[in-house]
Amino acid sequence: MKTDLEIAKSADMRPITEIAAKLGLNENDLYLYGKYMAKLPLRIIDDNEVKKKKLILVTAMTPTPAGEGKTTTSIGLSEGLNRLGVRSTVVIREPSLGPVFGIKGGAAGGGHAQVIPMEDINLHFTGDIAAIEKAHNLLSALIDNHLQSKNNSLNLDPRKIAWKRVVDMNDRALRNIVIGLGGPTQGIPRETGFDITAASEVMAALCLAKDIEDLKEKFGNILVGFTYDDEPVYAREINAQGAMTALMKYAIMPNLVQTLEGNPAIVHGGPFANIAQGTNTLIGTKMGLTLSDYVVTEAGFASELGAEKFLDIKCQYGGLTPNASVIVATIRALKYHGGAKMADLKKPDKEAVTKGLANLEKHIENIKHFRLDPVVAINKFYTDTDQEIEIVIKRCKELGVRVAVYEGWEKGGKGAVALAEMVRDAAESCKTCFEPIYDFSWGIEKKISTIATKLYGAENVEYTVKARSQIEQFEKIGLDKLPVCIAKTQKSLSDVPSKRGLPKNFAIKIREFEVAAGAGFLVPIAGTIMRMPGLPSAPSAEKINIDNDGNITGLF
Repeated sequence: MKTDLEIAKSADMRPITEIAAKLGLNENDLYLYGKYMAKLPLRIIDDNEVKKKKLILVTAMTPTPAGEGKTTTSIGLSEGLNRLGVRSTVVIREPSLGPVFGIKGGAAGGGHAQVIPMEDINLHFTGDIAAIEKAHNLLSALIDNHLQSKNNSLNLDPRKIAWKRVVDMNDRALRNIVIGLGGPTQGIPRETGFDITAASEVMAALCLAKDIEDLKEKFGNILVGFTYDDEPVYAREINAQGAMTALMKYAIMPNLVQTLEGNPAIVHGGPFANIAQGTNTLIGTKMGLTLSDYVVTEAGFASELGAEKFLDIKCQYGGLTPNASVIVATIRALKYHGGAKMADLKKPDKEAVTKGLANLEKHIENIKHFRLDPVVAINKFYTDTDQEIEIVIKRCKELGVRVAVYEGWEKGGKGAVALAEMVRDAAESCKTCFEPIYDFSWGIEKKISTIATKLYGAENVEYTVKARSQIEQFEKIGLDKLPVCIAKTQKSLSDVPSKRGLPKNFAIKIREFEVAAGAGFLVPIAGTIMRMPGLPSAPSAEKINIDNDGNITGLF
């Protein structure tokens, strides 16, 4: 069986100008990055066209260590729609080097449902993440320069600076550091640390920005920290936003690449789905909707995390109206949530599949809360039995939910036609059905409670003294009307990672908040969230190599 990299290398790549021509663009519309990649200028976006097109969101049941395949399903679905004669573009996030060199491997799809050139996309690509890193760290440098060279005219308390530095690598040794050592000329000593670049607020802001001016305004609104008198200090007070935005001149442009079957794909942005919105850029989505009839996009993790943030935050900010949602399910994920051990997921187990259906049913219910018509995609693996698959199909039919077996990994677009037909039917029957589950004008606690009770299945929400104190502070400084982007584990519908399936009788505990005023949301934190992952004991980086001819091996 060929690896993903071998399949990608054997593909007959078309010049990116040919892919652009499918979208009605010519070479003069492109900023070329070699023969197979290009950036698309923002002037192409037409909001009137955006409103006429169909937007499909791909989400999943609660993730498992085995992986469910949302990106592979998104890419294959777009291939399947194109096979039906529907002009479709897949619009997805770009990979971070952390997972590529860490435990997950690449993030450009898999098998015969990939976007290419796979090596470039998974490594430096067009430099977007590097630009985000530089813009973020420029603000860090300006903050410390203000303390040192400006005699701290803003009265900024070094102990209350919330802005860390970032690097696009899993490096646990940088989580907590002390800077400014070495004497009076070396800076003001203080504790800080590094996050991974995908966790940067600059990344989140980019993915919600409408254009350059909007991005500049978002950068200016970044909350740097607080004064000794507990007054907020923003990046605009340090005059950082102009230079930061200048570094993003090209990074703000969506990247055009292609699928294995020569269909267009836009890959742009990549924020985390637990501490941020977990979706590609608003600009990338609108670009796809301008140039094609259908856009297939994905959101990180499951319906209560990435999908909720896509639907409540991105869609409300961007004026998007999705028409259907796909929920990716796998037989092995159902077994896992039905109580089976990881080592036994490849063994037939109809009982575990049946028990695991409760988790899938909750995600179906969640999508219906947004008045969308979900389509369940059973992402088929070779270990699945017909009897196990039939259990899922039967239950979905009992619930009145469309369901299709998806075989895109093995067969590409051909294995996604049945799913594509159902998605097309669902989208055509939903013109303006979408409705967010909360309004930005609601109070902070009402927004959190709505998400926790409706989507997580919690009985109530509990707050620490610190969290309640922060809510009062947000109300005082006018941040209480921002949407909420709840940070919690992706491993469970609850905030306890070990609770599989459909947890019952639990409360969501908000221990504190982080502020992403630049991106435009508050981050209530439930549990412990890691902003700087570490490498596993056997990282993927150990398997990656290159020879004298430039041939890379070891990428997944």
